[in-house]
Amino acid sequence: MGPFMVSYHSRSEFLKHKLYGGLNFLGSLELEHSSSQLKLQSKARVLSRKLHRSHALVVKSEYPQNADFPRYYSKKEKKPFPVPVVELRRAARERVKNSKGQPKKPLPPPKNGLVVKSLVPVAYDVFNARVTLINNLKKLLKVVKVHACSYCNEIHVGPVGHPFKSCRGQNASFRKGHHEWTDDAVIEDVLLAVDAYHLYDRLQKRIRHDERFSIPRIPAVVELCIQSGVDIPEFPTKRRRKPIIRIGKREFIDADESELPDPVPEPPPKPLLTEIPDSEITAPGNEGETTLLAEETLEAWEKMRRGAKKLMRMYPVRVCGYCPEVHVGASGHKAQNCGAHKHQQRNGQHGWQAAVLDDLIPPRYVWHVPDGNGPPLQRELKNFYGQAPAIVEICVQAGATVPDQYKPTMRLDIGIPNNTTEAEMVV
Repeated sequence: MGPFMVSYHSRSEFLKHKLYGGLNFLGSLELEHSSSQLKLQSKARVLSRKLHRSHALVVKSEYPQNADFPRYYSKKEKKPFPVPVVELRRAARERVKNSKGQPKKPLPPPKNGLVVKSLVPVAYDVFNARVTLINNLKKLLKVVKVHACSYCNEIHVGPVGHPFKSCRGQNASFRKGHHEWTDDAVIEDVLLAVDAYHLYDRLQKRIRHDERFSIPRIPAVVELCIQSGVDIPEFPTKRRRKPIIRIGKREFIDADESELPDPVPEPPPKPLLTEIPDSEITAPGNEGETTLLAEETLEAWEKMRRGAKKLMRMYPVRVCGYCPEVHVGASGHKAQNCGAHKHQQRNGQHGWQAAVLDDLIPPRYVWHVPDGNGPPLQRELKNFYGQAPAIVEICVQAGATVPDQYKPTMRLDIGIPNNTTEAEMVV
């Protein structure tokens, strides 16, 4: 007898064929034709591979996992322009080129003196969100510990102040950069106050230097809301019902409104909130109320910034490139009160440029404490800690959920070593 071959099929291969109803007839064909057996088996393997292909789950996010901290600008540096001057000049030349031979179009609001009607509810939302934020922060400060340095303007949110040598205050060299922490932090340390001149007419002439004390100064966000349509009796402003008539580039006259009927007082789209006095502030009763208050505070912070960004697209806001002075209007004032680096060469005048959202509502960044009940921050592990705006850090330590846009700088996905020896082993 000659040599013979016996074909052997494993149980797993047999189950692969039995998984699909359309391949059940392969068992009968395998016994009859050995040559076709190999072809059918190879086809079955290919089909099984295609049907059993695993698809990897890809999770996409608009925000990076980790991001660098905001850069610290020295007082000797000038702020960068939001849009480079070269791009501004190129866009201006393009507008002049496209407008040649074309009839002049009427100016849209707010350039013609009228208010943008669609942004009036947004202005009321920003004003109320700011008041809500201030009232809630006063309550949270009674629950969450916020420390302030006695020599510099740095603050820290947590049970114990951080040990980093970052003090730039008086006699910092004698203290080797160490902070002297106190528990005297107030609302102004957390929410930085940025004031601006209140304009009775936002199209009026620029404020002169000798008028700097006769014009009231109010928070810049409130001034932006007033120019956007919010009516506050304490700060009256001029409301036009007809567009202005342009005479020159910077000269205009108001249209005759005597023929119009008397304006009918309209109720505001939303009632204005008021700040609660400090004597009436009460701390939340339990942990649940604290968490709800923190969530509401974080929502008011995001609502105020989101609404202010919409208003700044239509209503111009200017900031000095050398100091934090802000002016809400098309052109900055002429008050010579800039005391930044080399102000003598500019005779105290401001270097006005377009402002960004962080100039109007500056976020004060503080170090993020991973665990409030855990060990305090260690100076040797500084590179492993993250940062967040002080308002966000207060809300997070009070029980609120961390928003996605602040996770990159807070470095929540980085494992923090337990000691310096373990940190040296990190690649």
